[in-house]
Amino acid sequence: MTVHFIGAGPGAADLITLRGRDLIAKSPICLYAGSLVPAALLDFCPKGARIVNTAPLSLDEIIAECADAHAKGHDVARLHSGDLSVWSAMGEQIRRLRALGIPFDVTPGVPAFAAAAAALEAELTLPGLVQSVVLTRTSGRASAMPEAEKLAAFAATGATLAIHLSIHVLEKVVTELTPFYGADCPIALVFRASWPDERIIRATLGSVDTELGEGERTALILVGRALGATDFAESRLYAGDYDRRFRPRGDAPRFPEGE
Repeated sequence: MTVHFIGAGPGAADLITLRGRDLIAKSPICLYAGSLVPAALLDFCPKGARIVNTAPLSLDEIIAECADAHAKGHDVARLHSGDLSVWSAMGEQIRRLRALGIPFDVTPGVPAFAAAAAALEAELTLPGLVQSVVLTRTSGRASAMPEAEKLAAFAATGATLAIHLSIHVLEKVVTELTPFYGADCPIALVFRASWPDERIIRATLGSVDTELGEGERTALILVGRALGATDFAESRLYAGDYDRRFRPRGDAPRFPEGE
């Protein structure tokens, strides 16, 4: 018996991994975050599977479901939206499972920021312009931000920022970032990336309507010079004279052909 933590992806049912799909298909129990995971993924569950929406459950109740499945020898598909490595609440569940001696494994998923970047048709790291992406958020009722992890601290680096769970404080985000990026810096708001009702708003920090987030729950804020940029250097990786292992160049290549 194993509890399979599965990243269900950002929304579109076909953006789950093949491994994740197959684990759902073989697990007689499926625990899913109903407020964020698309119902279409439940179609992969085997006939007669016990399907539990964990949105109204407490951590204790979720672990009790896993413990009951463990006692019966039934695998559990535990679905979380996006990827499990950030803001998934997987860590606290794993800690409980370890204490109880219940086996588990983890299958990654497509993260929301990647789906948003795809929707924008944007590479978030461009040569000579920006080479870092910061995944962050602002403080909320469920989790406060550590004192050192302020938007201003990340903005000072000039990195592309992917700001999660913060659309409701868009005005605050814009106010804090403008001194570092400038009013002409691009900003993109991606609502429900990859879902059928996906919506994209492109603007600048100086022109964006800061009331756009009113009443919204899920949207990703992307800020940085890489968004929509056209004036950037080309990568040396594909330059004709670039000496690399799979394409030796020059009289004395670093990696002679065949090595």
